[in-house]
Amino acid sequence: MVIDGDRGGMDADHGGGTSDEKKLAWPGVTDHPEPDHDAETAPAGSLEADAAPSPATDASGPSPASSVAPGPAERRPGAGLAALSLPYQIVAAIALSLIGVVACAHIAMIFLHVAPSNTLTKQHGEVVDDWVYPEFEQNWKLFAPNPLQQNVSVHVRAELANDGADSNSVTRWINLSREDGEAIRGNVLPSHVDQNELRRAWDFYTGSHDSENRSTGLRGELSERYIRRIVMLRLAEHGYGGAVERIQVRSAVRHVGIPSWSDEKISTKTEYRELPWWNVSPADLPETDATGRSPQAATSPQAVEAGE
Repeated sequence: MVIDGDRGGMDADHGGGTSDEKKLAWPGVTDHPEPDHDAETAPAGSLEADAAPSPATDASGPSPASSVAPGPAERRPGAGLAALSLPYQIVAAIALSLIGVVACAHIAMIFLHVAPSNTLTKQHGEVVDDWVYPEFEQNWKLFAPNPLQQNVSVHVRAELANDGADSNSVTRWINLSREDGEAIRGNVLPSHVDQNELRRAWDFYTGSHDSENRSTGLRGELSERYIRRIVMLRLAEHGYGGAVERIQVRSAVRHVGIPSWSDEKISTKTEYRELPWWNVSPADLPETDATGRSPQAATSPQAVEAGE
């Protein structure tokens, strides 16, 4: 029979503790963590108990898998030419360049085939035909105006009234187109009037008259008045404005010379087309503009058509 006092003495001999103290299972381990009472009291199969980390895991620190630093992303294989070796890349680049050159040459040949006759087609027409026929034959033509192959100048002379004289005097031919050319040449910002007014007025006249200077439509008389107003404006700059009774206009046409490689034959002799004498009316004089505008505004086709 064991007496309480004796058992207490035995406990004191081993650990020096009393019966109220809880004896450690491993006396040498002093930092053993306290058990998680919440996990022990949680019912079996509950999520809280399953999700709670174990003391051993917490004490041991992070797992070896989580301590490994992430390495570089795995390199993906290249695509296209980059996936080829250097010799194959060179061969592919040469092949693509040849295909591009052939495609550009084909487009150029087709363009020359359907374009109007020009310097290149006259010189290399056989080469173009050999390329196009018969596989790439085209049955349509590209619409474009023919390039200007003539130098056209507009001249004028005037019949002046001499006070007290028996006959009137006639001036020399004045090259109005040359005056426009001198005003344009060397000018960084040439005037639109110098470039187009006289040229378009002459095109307007030739487009509304036949070779015998007969009007071919309702705009024939309008084009004549337009020419007269421009001519009288230019003559006023020469000091002939108030004394002019009649004027005569002509054109001087000379074909552009043929290049040395062409076998085409054409005359470069200047050809003249003289219009009949026109009587000058007060409406043709620039001084009669009563609207307060400049004389250039009074010579526009719209002003002439309106009868201003």
